[in-house]
Amino acid sequence: MKLAEKTVKENIVYRGKILVLHCDDAVLPDGKPCTREYIDHPGGAGVLYVRDGKVLLVRQYRYAYGEETLEIPAGKLNAGEDPAKAAARELEEESGLVAGSLEHWFTMYPTPGYTNEKIYIYYAADARQSEAHPDEGEFVDAAYVPVEEAYEMIGRGEICDAKTILAVQRYLLEKRGGAELQGGAKN
Repeated sequence: MKLAEKTVKENIVYRGKILVLHCDDAVLPDGKPCTREYIDHPGGAGVLYVRDGKVLLVRQYRYAYGEETLEIPAGKLNAGEDPAKAAARELEEESGLVAGSLEHWFTMYPTPGYTNEKIYIYYAADARQSEAHPDEGEFVDAAYVPVEEAYEMIGRGEICDAKTILAVQRYLLEKRGGAELQGGAKN
C-alpha cells in the first residue's frame, strides 16, 4: 500500500520570523480529501561536548514552556546554512568553545506529527576556550555536569529536552558498548 499523501493546495495561514504555519488541502492515499496543518521550520543543530567526564549544558528560559531548561548548546539553522556550521556556531555563541572537530551523530525529527523540523546532532571534540557571545536577547548559563548525573537528571525528569536526552544516551552507549556503535547508522 502506498502511504504518500498529495498536496492539492498550499495555504499559508501565518508567516513569522522563524516559522510558517500551513493549513493545506491534500489527498489521502485512498483518494479522499483532507486538511493538513503543519509548521514549516528551518531546522536546527545541537552539539554534545564532554570534557573530563562532564557534559556541557546550557540553562535557559523557554517561553513556550514557562520554565528554565537544561539543554546541549543548540539553535536554529539560518537560511541555507550547513548544519555542522550551525552546530559549531551555537557551541561558540553559548559557551565560548571552538570545536576542533565535529562528528554528525544523528538527525532527529522532534515532532513529526505537526512540523517538518529536523535537528542535526553533532559530537564535538578537541575544543578550545574562546569568548561566549550569545545572540542579542539570548540569556544562557553554561555549566558542566557529570555525564552520569545528567543521565540521572533525565530519569528524574529534570532534563526534558529531547535532543539532549538522545545525545546523552548516545554518548553513554558509545562509552559503555562502544565498538559496535562506532561508525554506526547515521541519518
